[in-house]
Amino acid sequence: MTNRWNRIRDSFWFLPAVLSGLAVVIAETLIAVDRTLGDADLGPFTFLVNRIGEAGSRDVLGSIAGSVLGVAATSFSITIAVLATASSTYGPRLVRNFMADRGNQFVLGVFAATFLYCLLVLRSIRETGGDYFVPHLAVNLAVLLAVASIGVLVYFINHIAASVQVHTLARRVRLDLVAAIDLLYPEELGSAPEEVGTGGHDVPHGLRIEGVTVPATRPGYVNRVADERLLDLARAHDLVLCLQVQPGSHLVAGQGVALAWPPDRVTDEVRDRIAACFATAESRTPHQDVDYAVLVLEEMAVRALSPSTNDPYTAINALDDLTVGLVRLVGRPLPSAHRYDDSGELRIVATRVVPVQLVDRVFDAMRWHATGHPSVLHRTLDLAGSVAAASVHADIGPRLVEHARRIVEAYERSSPQRCDLDELRRHAAELEAAVVGRTPVH
Repeated sequence: MTNRWNRIRDSFWFLPAVLSGLAVVIAETLIAVDRTLGDADLGPFTFLVNRIGEAGSRDVLGSIAGSVLGVAATSFSITIAVLATASSTYGPRLVRNFMADRGNQFVLGVFAATFLYCLLVLRSIRETGGDYFVPHLAVNLAVLLAVASIGVLVYFINHIAASVQVHTLARRVRLDLVAAIDLLYPEELGSAPEEVGTGGHDVPHGLRIEGVTVPATRPGYVNRVADERLLDLARAHDLVLCLQVQPGSHLVAGQGVALAWPPDRVTDEVRDRIAACFATAESRTPHQDVDYAVLVLEEMAVRALSPSTNDPYTAINALDDLTVGLVRLVGRPLPSAHRYDDSGELRIVATRVVPVQLVDRVFDAMRWHATGHPSVLHRTLDLAGSVAAASVHADIGPRLVEHARRIVEAYERSSPQRCDLDELRRHAAELEAAVVGRTPVH
């Protein structure tokens, strides 16, 4: 239920729907107030209400409604064209940033709410007993909403111009990456139950052999795993669960998502409840998926280095944001794969992405695609130096040295100028010396 609510809240239509509903409530409330007040004197507040009659009110409301709807359609049509260009250059996965942007949702909501409000107020203007009923308060608020819509339009133009810039796109992905790291790799594990018995000596021997496979109920990408619900289920039925997928894994219907042991306690109902803890969708999201956020920044860098784009500075920008995320990741201890309940009983066995896997993929991608751009290769080695200096994992440093050697070898085979090759070799040698603790990386 929580996952469904999060998807609804993050969807592009949710905030506009809320604002439209609010517009309906305000319109009906002001119309009711106007019916009650009629043409009564408002005392010192009379000057705030401009009474322009039946024909004038219809014209004003019609003009506002038509103009707002036209502006909304034109603005978002242009925006989609700009977004299509940006996504084709830097990656289609960045479209999610536009859809999830609260600023874009708010602008669409204001335009839709203003249009709907004007329609409802316009509908209330009618003839009763030979006289026309005109909700003057509601009409005046419509004028204020039109003025506010102009301000929102100016904001929207500035917001869209800023949101399609490279540094803004990369910053949003970087924030997603940092949030996922903080969630899955906490800075201080403290005395959390998952730290008890990290050696895994208490894992049942029959778990992977006799464990009952819990199949996926629908295909798609795993977006979220409800860890707490799984722990409660395992404790309630005295089970040990071994998770076979992670957020970001792709499933087909019937594929196993977990093993449950012992088998005699796993009923059909229990299997269905376990499977319901794995939420799937048509695309990946960065909420619990560190690998996906790294992938998006990596894709930005790779696309920027393509012959059609040839923009090494955008690649460098993406590498800088990757540095922030990877330094944060390798500086955190790897949580135990074993989750225990309050009584110290093993309940869940689940692994997270190992940092060295992400490091391997990023540096392999740069070696494959950046050999024609020495500036990007140097920034890649800078990334390696920062990650090596911050790492608390013993396998990261030697792995980075190996990647630096591979990068130099790949660059050498591209027939570069001797001076550029010498500079890259010197940089790689400094990195290797820093990793073994002899000299700092410049």
